Amino acid sequence: MAVEFIKFLDKYVGKAVCGFLSIFSSKKSLNLKAKKILVIQLWGIGETILMLPSLKALRSGFKKSEIDVLATKRNSSVFYGNKNADKIIELKLNPLSILSFILKNYKKYDLVMDMEEYLNISSIISFFTGKSRLGYSHGIRAGLYDGKVIYNDRQHTSETFLDLVRKLNINYKLKKLEKLSYSKKDKEKVDKFFKAKKLSKKDFIIGIAPGVAESSKCRMWPLKNYSLLSENLLKNKKNKIISIGNEKENEITEKIKDNVKDVKGINNRIINTAGLFNLNELFYLIEKCNLFVGNDSGPMHIAAAQKIKTVGLFGPNLPERFWPYGKGNIAVYKGDNCDFSPCINVHKGQVPDCLFSKNSTDYQKCMKNIKVEDVLGKIRFLSKG
Repeated sequence: MAVEFIKFLDKYVGKAVCGFLSIFSSKKSLNLKAKKILVIQLWGIGETILMLPSLKALRSGFKKSEIDVLATKRNSSVFYGNKNADKIIELKLNPLSILSFILKNYKKYDLVMDMEEYLNISSIISFFTGKSRLGYSHGIRAGLYDGKVIYNDRQHTSETFLDLVRKLNINYKLKKLEKLSYSKKDKEKVDKFFKAKKLSKKDFIIGIAPGVAESSKCRMWPLKNYSLLSENLLKNKKNKIISIGNEKENEITEKIKDNVKDVKGINNRIINTAGLFNLNELFYLIEKCNLFVGNDSGPMHIAAAQKIKTVGLFGPNLPERFWPYGKGNIAVYKGDNCDFSPCINVHKGQVPDCLFSKNSTDYQKCMKNIKVEDVLGKIRFLSKG
């Protein structure tokens, strides 16, 4: 189903259902000795990556329990090879599939942990499948939970996910993100591609991801800036750039390449991989980079999880919530020039495509305020480390 339609149904129909069900929600204590646990994480790839430490923490407190994860096709690959989950259940986000899952799993779980920040459907699933339910305390959906946690939007999101686990008397200190897994076949495909493109360990490979997910395109740094950044980076003959994105982003990655000037042998020095690799293959591809630059989106979090030096570009959202978590990684934020920043507040369901009109000179005001030299300065800093 189209993303916007799913959001529409969730906002209006889901809200009404939550309000109705809250009448029948009898509050009870959380089951701290649960034998069967369901963790719900249905949406963003970046947020799914950031909740993996919470899954590890949960396992540390429930070593002998069965822990299932409810995900979607969109993000299920993030859990590939993860030893902290017994089963990954892939849910289709349509009414029939959701109803079928609820009927098959009615009150099956001793505890359901809803890690979605604002979706109503996840709380509805929690209500019907869990004997006790844990989630965030904001919104009408909170009426369906037995245990509630305040969503702290002034700390990193990975810590906010961990706050849910801490509600279960599990003390866990976040030190790093969990590394993402891939198969031998994924590795072989990427290695074969590198060999065909004559990329070797002698090259300094910089991954650049200029796109973002379909919601809030205003998070994108202007393409002309990525072109100018690439020109500057390629002045060093050791540097090669890999453009990263999905199939729909092939056009913008090619446009960036076409606008790079005064670079000899550009076809061998800027390599477009948009749409060529699936998500698990992308985990390994990004892992082979020496440095990564990208907008506030999934690939940036992949790079951070794979321990690649990362520069993340922010404007509509605050870096203190979503910066590329990890030692030495850097967020560039110059959104102070915009009265609306942050206009993206995921936990409130606010993910607009800029509050200025696309025809306005102020459209993407916060992202346009990031200069190429700002990013180059951060890259030079990381390269010295």
